Amino acid sequence: MSRKKREYQSSELVNSFARIYGFEDKLKAFEIKDFLEDYLSSDLFSEIEMVNLKEKVLVLRIKSPLLKNDFRMRKSFFLKKFQEVLKDESLINDLLIL
Repeated sequence: MSRKKREYQSSELVNSFARIYGFEDKLKAFEIKDFLEDYLSSDLFSEIEMVNLKEKVLVLRIKSPLLKNDFRMRKSFFLKKFQEVLKDESLINDLLIL
């Protein structure tokens, strides 16, 4: 007779609740936001207002026109980077910069 697993890591519990209550996309958006915080300088990161993942489209709302243009020009590069961060290419199909 096998025993049930009683001890969980906190990340396992969070992922389990996210799956149950349907906010897995929000957790993935937080992972991307954390990556951007490490990748960009603090001044550039402060220009990013919102990161959201809806229906496999990553939406970034950026205040700075220069940073917004940079993301648009390097869209495929950033899309590939975000797919690498999430370790699953099927989670993001497109990148929308607002």
